[in-house]
Amino acid sequence: MSTDTTTYRAAEISKHNERSDIWIVINGHVYDVTGFLDEHPGGEEVILEHAGIDASEAFEDIGHSEDAHDMLKEYLIGKLEGAPPTAASQTKTQPEHSHLRNKQNSTSWGLLVPLAFAVVLIAYKLYA
Repeated sequence: MSTDTTTYRAAEISKHNERSDIWIVINGHVYDVTGFLDEHPGGEEVILEHAGIDASEAFEDIGHSEDAHDMLKEYLIGKLEGAPPTAASQTKTQPEHSHLRNKQNSTSWGLLVPLAFAVVLIAYKLYA
């Protein structure tokens, strides 16, 4: 089935919230990012923190490059139908990474590593 016509509701998306099976929603599109977990430059914690929920705000707030936006196409599996999934809609009681969601909120520690990486990259390009 084509990703243009495949739709998923919050209840289905929220089931995919473990390290071995991670779906996220970004701007109304559903992505299976399980295979990208180990390659994410900001570390796996940032993705695990948003597994099975809407990651739009965190994705846009960090200021991902055009390349990052293009990379999303590889992981696209469908579109969101209805309201986006939230942490409250998680169907599993304690996923293996739940301690991350309890310990960090998406606007504090979870963004610190990618932000530090961006600062170092900019400094390198300016002074190299």
